[in-house]
Amino acid sequence: MFWTKVFIPTVKETPKEAESLSHQLLLRAGFIRMLMAGAYTYLPLGLKVLEKIQGIIRQEMNACGASELLLPALHPLELWQKTGRDKDLGEVMLKLKDRRGRNLALGPTHEEVITDLVKNNISSYRQLPLVLYQIQTKFRDEIRPRFGLIRACEFIMKDAYSFDQDEAGLDKNYQLMYEAYKRIFSRCGLKTLITEADSGVMGGKVSHEFMAPAALGEDVVLLCPECNLARSSKEENSCPKCKVEMSRVNTIEVGHIFKLGLKYSQVMEANFSDILGNLKPVVMGCYGIGVSRLIPAIIEQNNDADGIIWPEEIAPFQIIILPLDITNNVIMQEALGFYKQASCAGFSVLLDDRDERAGVKFKDADLIGIPLSIVIGKKSIEEKKIELKIRKNKQTQLVSKDEALESIKKLVSIGA
Repeated sequence: MFWTKVFIPTVKETPKEAESLSHQLLLRAGFIRMLMAGAYTYLPLGLKVLEKIQGIIRQEMNACGASELLLPALHPLELWQKTGRDKDLGEVMLKLKDRRGRNLALGPTHEEVITDLVKNNISSYRQLPLVLYQIQTKFRDEIRPRFGLIRACEFIMKDAYSFDQDEAGLDKNYQLMYEAYKRIFSRCGLKTLITEADSGVMGGKVSHEFMAPAALGEDVVLLCPECNLARSSKEENSCPKCKVEMSRVNTIEVGHIFKLGLKYSQVMEANFSDILGNLKPVVMGCYGIGVSRLIPAIIEQNNDADGIIWPEEIAPFQIIILPLDITNNVIMQEALGFYKQASCAGFSVLLDDRDERAGVKFKDADLIGIPLSIVIGKKSIEEKKIELKIRKNKQTQLVSKDEALESIKKLVSIGA
C-alpha cells in the first residue's frame, strides 16, 4: 500500500493527554485516536496490528480444539441477577432500559450468557467436552480510564469457556489453554510472568494471571532473582525455593484463566445426563486475554528513543520502502519495481510516496516501527545498490539490486 492512501496521521509533539509511553507512541505514530476518555478509534495501522494479534489468537485457540462464536454485547440484566454478579460488579456495569422497559446491560464479560447458551443446547455427556471462544467488545464503566488502551471503558477481549463432565476434563482443558497462552504471548513478542491469582468476582478455586513486565504497570509481581519464580504481591516476600528476597516487578495483566467449577452451571441449572442417566451440572473453565490491551503492553516492552519496534509477526507491514526523492523519476521507478517484487513474493509492503524530506521519512519509519526499511536514493541508484535497514537494531546492509530480494527473505519471514 501507499502511505498517502493509508491515512497515517503522525505527529511530532507528545500529546498532553498521554500518560504512558505506549499511549504517547500510539497517538504520535497514528495508530489510534481518542473519541472520549476510555473510548478509542483504531486507525488503519492500529487495526492491522489488532487483526494480526487476533489472527495469532485464533490459530492457537483453533489448535486447542476450540470453536469460535460471537455472543451479543447487549444482555438481559436478569441473567446477571441469577448469579448475583450484577451486585458484585456494581457501578462498573453499564446498565440501561429499552423502550419496552426491559433492564439491560452492556456486557463486561460473558460467563452468564455462554452458560445460558449451553444450558439450552447441551443435554448429554456425549456432547462434552466443549470449548467455545469469541473475540468481542466489552464495556466497563471505569471510574478513571488511564493509559490509553490499557484501562479503557470499551475494549476488545478474547474469552473462551470450557465445558466438561468432571474435574479431570477441566484439568485437561485448563492445561491446554495454559500452554496456548504461553505460545500466544511469545508469538506477539511479549515477555510474561505467570502467577497463581485470586479468582475475584469470576469465581472458582484456581486461577492464573499472565503478567507483562512494564514500568507503568499498576500490578506488582514478586520475582525470584535466582530461579525466576513469580508470585503475587499479596504473598510473602521470600522465595519458597531459594529462601532469598524477591524483587518487585511492575506488570500489566494481559491474560487470566480460571477453573470455575460449578459456580455458574449450578446456579443457572446448566445440566447434562451422564452415562448412567444421572443429571449433573457441567464443570466449567474460562480463559480471557485483553486483546486491545496487548497492543500497549507489547509497545512498553518493544521501543526505543525513536519509536515503536514491532515484533515481526504483528507488525502492520513487514517492509517499508523509502524513495528519498519522489520527484526523481528514476528513483520512483526503482521504488515501484521493488514494491511490486516484494509484494509478489508474499511480503506486506508500505511505500512512502509522500513528497517529504528524507529526514522526515526516516523519522516516521522509525516511529511507526516497521521491521525492515528499503532505502532508495540517488547514491544507491548510481552504485546499483539498495540499502536495507533493520528497525530492531538499526543495522544497515548495502546489497546489489540483483541480490536484494534474497537478502530481504533472510531478514523477514514471508507471510508473518
